[in-house]
Amino acid sequence: MKFAHFSHVWGKPGMTPHRRYEQLWRELELCDGLGFDYAFCVEHHFQPYESWMSSPALFAVGAGARTRRLRIGSMGFIVPLYHPLRLAEDIAIVDQMLGGRFECGLVPGISAGFFRPFGIDYNFRKSPTLEFVHYLRAAYGDKQPFSFHGDNHKTDSALLAVPPAQKPHPPLWMMSRDPQTLEFCAKEGVNTGYFIMVPREKANPVYRKFLADWNAQGHGRKPTIAYSTVVYVDETDKQALDNALFRASRAYEGLLPVKTPGESFESRLANQIALLESRGEPAAAKLTANMFDPDFIMANDLVFVGSAETVTKKLRKAAEEGFFNCFMGEFNFADLPEPDLMRSIRLFGEKVMPALRDHEPF
Repeated sequence: MKFAHFSHVWGKPGMTPHRRYEQLWRELELCDGLGFDYAFCVEHHFQPYESWMSSPALFAVGAGARTRRLRIGSMGFIVPLYHPLRLAEDIAIVDQMLGGRFECGLVPGISAGFFRPFGIDYNFRKSPTLEFVHYLRAAYGDKQPFSFHGDNHKTDSALLAVPPAQKPHPPLWMMSRDPQTLEFCAKEGVNTGYFIMVPREKANPVYRKFLADWNAQGHGRKPTIAYSTVVYVDETDKQALDNALFRASRAYEGLLPVKTPGESFESRLANQIALLESRGEPAAAKLTANMFDPDFIMANDLVFVGSAETVTKKLRKAAEEGFFNCFMGEFNFADLPEPDLMRSIRLFGEKVMPALRDHEPF
């Protein structure tokens, strides 16, 4: 098992963005010393009440300046929002600044609200995202200057001033539950994973197929399949539940559709449920409907809240159910006080990670 600090960099009541970023660096410095494998952040836009992270590249450079061994990454760059050549340049420079510690996550984008202010069509996002994997490989290839003529991206005779430190490029990730995307990732050697809103029992056969497809390609290495949700560890189960359970039930309010003026929480939740049902995902819709119920998320282990012993047991079971070999923990959620946050990270690193480090779900 591998372990990551994962952050939406939620906005915090009473905190300026600067103070919130400084807190984030303290979290990552602690994770670095405890032996975490990764630190990842999202790319979200135009939601000041939700995420304060619209630039994974800036996150990576800031985190890299404050850590020594953590591998740091995007989860991920919203590819359609970038000019491909500029994004290829940025990824290479970040990897050099981190001394080859960068992990490159690419996503098509989860919310139409991220696209409208840029004047970009949300419905045309998957094809350019997949094609960008091939674009990167051309940009970082031996033939320089490089050219690329695809269905979405076209570049003629460009010479990158700075190549990435890792050859041929940083490890690639694409979080997805979409069968077509997963087939592409297996073929191209791209790591993957999923988030809390995907039921683990539904995910298991999907990612088993991904692994079989991966192995059929003969990549010669095991893929990383990640799973992300809220985690909180305390000295006892009672302390953990008292401090974090209700907060955990409000952790993912920001994943609902972008809030419009005067819109209620209940309306946003209903819209998200309707969207999932329209996509033919009734299990995800049911899970989303109950994601904000403290008793439901605890009874169904949608979040991991408890003592180190309890969280270890729940996480081991979840990895078998959900078929993942990397846990991306969201440690800083809702209005969790910093002393509790840092104690949780420390207990996770000192007691949970060593107990699961040798566990191999596949």
